[in-house]
Amino acid sequence: MTQQTEAAAGFRVPALIKRNTVLIALSQSFTGAGMQMAYGIGPLMVVGLSGSASLAGVSVGLFALSRFLVSYPMGRITDHWGRKPGILAGLILALGGTLLVGFSMNWGSLGLLVAGMLLFGMGMNGAQQLRVAAADMFPPQMRAQALGYVATGSLIGLLMSPALMASGERWGPTFGLDSLAVPWLLLPVLIVSGMILVNFIRPDPKEIGLRLHEYYPDHVPAKAPASSAPAKPFQARDLLRNPSTRLAIACNAAGQANMSIVMVLTSLMLNHHGHSLTEIGFSHAFHSAGMFAFTIPLGWAADRFGRERVMYPGVIATIFGACFVTFGDNFALITIGTFLVGLGWAAANVAATALVADSVGAAQRGRAVGVNDSFAGAAAVASAIVTGPLIQTWGLGAAGLAAILFAVPPLVMRLYSGRTR
Repeated sequence: MTQQTEAAAGFRVPALIKRNTVLIALSQSFTGAGMQMAYGIGPLMVVGLSGSASLAGVSVGLFALSRFLVSYPMGRITDHWGRKPGILAGLILALGGTLLVGFSMNWGSLGLLVAGMLLFGMGMNGAQQLRVAAADMFPPQMRAQALGYVATGSLIGLLMSPALMASGERWGPTFGLDSLAVPWLLLPVLIVSGMILVNFIRPDPKEIGLRLHEYYPDHVPAKAPASSAPAKPFQARDLLRNPSTRLAIACNAAGQANMSIVMVLTSLMLNHHGHSLTEIGFSHAFHSAGMFAFTIPLGWAADRFGRERVMYPGVIATIFGACFVTFGDNFALITIGTFLVGLGWAAANVAATALVADSVGAAQRGRAVGVNDSFAGAAAVASAIVTGPLIQTWGLGAAGLAAILFAVPPLVMRLYSGRTR
């Protein structure tokens, strides 16, 4: 156990920071319901308006593209103006996007749907600066577990998504609305609730991060540069030059690309083996549980044993999971595989994000995490682009092999670097 980890036991979390963390996690639960719904019924909406099953993956690709486009710019905003203004700006974008998506179904406009999904995805991915806000408020020895609390809020959001989707079937015919539109037109209630919760966070988490020693008397800040030396401006290339952060970014991107393929592949594989929609839904529930149910203990492990000792096993878990999904010939194996992919993604994401957040101060943390998220978004876009053609040309197994290969590079990079902890 490292000195840093041993010191963590002496920290007491102030009541104000506990309160802010609860508000952040609750806000994540309200806003997270929208993203889960987007992945759940987004493909159905695209197919419904386009009439082409070959375009079913467009919605997933749009959300990945939005993550790539918005993560770093939103990090710049939150580094300059504070976390709350950036998060609220993201939620406002998401609010506009969800209304466009809802109305697009009733107006039968595929173009409006695409615009709405892109806007909604940009807003929701921008609001992921909630994770940066949580990271700001905790010393490095507790940071990964704090990120785990925020991710657990997404698990609560999962419970809200089915209720929203069920409302479409119940109320759509009554009010003359498309059943797929109703959940999106109800979603603003949750988004506004999340905005209200964010507004109650005080002071701004960035301000806490700049003065951590005032909240944690035992915290020893990193040595500041000499007063005569100007603060070094943030440059994304510095993250890529540093072996630790470069590998963290690679692990996070690999886990995201792997999971993006497996999320699509699981449904297709189960359908190929003759399983019902109910069984497919049950399997996806296990995948979601892997993604969010264990983020707190994973964060605790990353704080206690080190980021890399959680991050790399997470990537390895996604490889085993993709193998089970690709080569499994029964419901149990495929479901275990999709669960492992979700769990591995969670481990890689929490640990890698904490490592990147550790590498910079609060004044630059939004951009650093934004760079990490942008690479993950780019990897997800790449995986979305290749999945359809691979399935069309060589079958489901080819897409499964691609998911495995997407996860291999960071492990090769780790071996090649010859680094030791």
